[in-house]
Amino acid sequence: MKEANTLDLSLLILLAVIWGSSFFNIKIATYSYDPITLALVRVIFASIPLLILCKVSGIKIEAFSKNWSWYALIGLCNIAIPFVLIAIGTAKINSYLAAILMSTTPLSGSILAHFFTKDEKLSYLKSLGVLIGFSGIVLLFFDKVIINSENYIYALITILGSTFYCIGGLLTLKLKNKKNENVTTSTTLWSVIFLLPFSLIIETPWESSPTLASTLSLLYLGVIATGLAWLIRFRILTVNGLVFQTQVAYLIPIFGIIFGYFLMDEVITWKVVVSLVVILIGIYIFKKNNKGLKNNEYRVN
Repeated sequence: MKEANTLDLSLLILLAVIWGSSFFNIKIATYSYDPITLALVRVIFASIPLLILCKVSGIKIEAFSKNWSWYALIGLCNIAIPFVLIAIGTAKINSYLAAILMSTTPLSGSILAHFFTKDEKLSYLKSLGVLIGFSGIVLLFFDKVIINSENYIYALITILGSTFYCIGGLLTLKLKNKKNENVTTSTTLWSVIFLLPFSLIIETPWESSPTLASTLSLLYLGVIATGLAWLIRFRILTVNGLVFQTQVAYLIPIFGIIFGYFLMDEVITWKVVVSLVVILIGIYIFKKNNKGLKNNEYRVN
């Protein structure tokens, strides 16, 4: 993997801006669209550039091959379920809070990996990072301005969504010898298959009267925050590797707070700032001591 240059750093920051901006757009989209429909539109738009990428690159899509059950299960746990849960949660909490909670995904993943993998055990320092990171989350729940008796369940739902990302990531290890583009495209196609009938039966989206703002946010989520973002991520992973790409985790909640404050008029308290700093310190300590993370290994997020 080559040393990061100005273009590489610019793409990393752009990816963080796009993903950081996705949370306030999710919130705006939920004003008019139900969560399953929102998730469905996202993955439909995301599948288009992925299919084109595989076609141009000559990569075979194995969604319906003999390993179809793994692709289906990963599509369910790594895309369909978390997309829906995050939409449900973000609808009732501050958008920047969702960004902060989602930034802890590596910490949740480390706990699951400790019990379900052979080579990703928690060391003393990694455990310290996890403990510090989660203490930042606990502090958030003591801030009654942003988390209270009316919305705390939605904060927990958002955390559950991030946990499903971790479960999906572990399941993806079963396909570790497959090309990342194929795995992402195949699982995305399966997420469409799962979400489509539930959207049509449960939410009947044709009966809704969406606002222009919600529709634009939904299109942004599908085309930019999912489709384009995944293409940028592929480029970063291919050129610079996983270790460089994971640095985006530090930037996403920061941009999430900036967008939430300036575009959504969301209140930011001192506890939020302290919690974010504590969480980022925890993530840093964990990543610094995560010897299992190799530059040439990458999987679906």
